[in-house]
Amino acid sequence: MTCATQFRWTSAAATDVGLVRERNEDACLDLPDRGIWAVADGMGGHAVGDFASRAIIEALSALPLPGNLDTALDDARAALLAVNQALIDEAARMKVRVIGSTVVTMLACARRCGCLWAGDSRLYLFRAGHLKQLTRDHSQVERLRARGLITAEEAKHHPAHNTITRAVGAATRLDLELLTLEIGDGDMFLLCSDGLSNEVEDAGIATVLAASAGNCAYAASELVKLALANGGRDNVSVVVARAEDIGGGSDMTLLNPEV
Repeated sequence: MTCATQFRWTSAAATDVGLVRERNEDACLDLPDRGIWAVADGMGGHAVGDFASRAIIEALSALPLPGNLDTALDDARAALLAVNQALIDEAARMKVRVIGSTVVTMLACARRCGCLWAGDSRLYLFRAGHLKQLTRDHSQVERLRARGLITAEEAKHHPAHNTITRAVGAATRLDLELLTLEIGDGDMFLLCSDGLSNEVEDAGIATVLAASAGNCAYAASELVKLALANGGRDNVSVVVARAEDIGGGSDMTLLNPEV
């Protein structure tokens, strides 16, 4: 038995190697018919980051069709934990320190969706003209900012800006963070690697999503173009998904108050 839903989902993914890197270590998943999307960003400077990101996307794309959101999230968590161990084993076999990747994945079922993530790839919600970052970065600068030791502006230029504190494949224990929320009619969700968020301010992201008028392919393409225009110093990947309620309205309730 699969999820019954009153929402029609449309979505699109876009990725680019950027203007500096020689290969693209990002990977995307865009499966609106199954209600699953993801972005994985292979850890820059480490061995075969593209292998790690692809392993994550392949595992998530093989998930069974769920009967409810909780089951879907449990299955996704199990799949990511299995990839975590596989990457650790592969790193040992290749005699390298780490093969890793960030991940942010969103799963939708009925009137709810959930997100699992590790690292600094992000999930945003664009609703009624307002953009909200739903995830929080697992990074050294986010720890400092949360403690009030640096400002948000200082975080952008901090020497530890690219130092993440969680990733798939980075440690034996993978600590995935979770949030769940109610879906609303017309909600647009953006999953992205830091190649977008480091180059484009939230205001710029919101402007593109507003101008898209719900066209996910347009939004994804324009966001990547904007990241490249602003420097393109990293691989950039985005997945944009939109929910259309064909059975009535819905208001969002955050079920994880810490986000």
